[in-house]
Amino acid sequence: MNRLWNKIPPFFRNKYVFTFIVFIVWLFFFDQNNWIAQMQYQFELNKLDNEREFYEEEIKIVTQDLKELQTNPKSLEKFAREKYLMKKDNEEVFVLIDED
Repeated sequence: MNRLWNKIPPFFRNKYVFTFIVFIVWLFFFDQNNWIAQMQYQFELNKLDNEREFYEEEIKIVTQDLKELQTNPKSLEKFAREKYLMKKDNEEVFVLIDED
């Protein structure tokens, strides 16, 4: 046992250094908020930030489209024809499906 103790560098034989090392190991691997969990939380946060930016851009586009539809009757008619296949009484609508 004494031979093993002598192989440890004197710096690590200090009880405060040893306690600090055990504390760091505990924080990195065994604690509820360990380093691995923190990295996963950071990854999830980055993913959610990217999604938020995407949806903010989509909201801007949809708001702009809504404003255009509310102010311009021609764009409202175009939107109704394209999205809901609406037509006038004397027209026929042909739907073409692109099969790739």
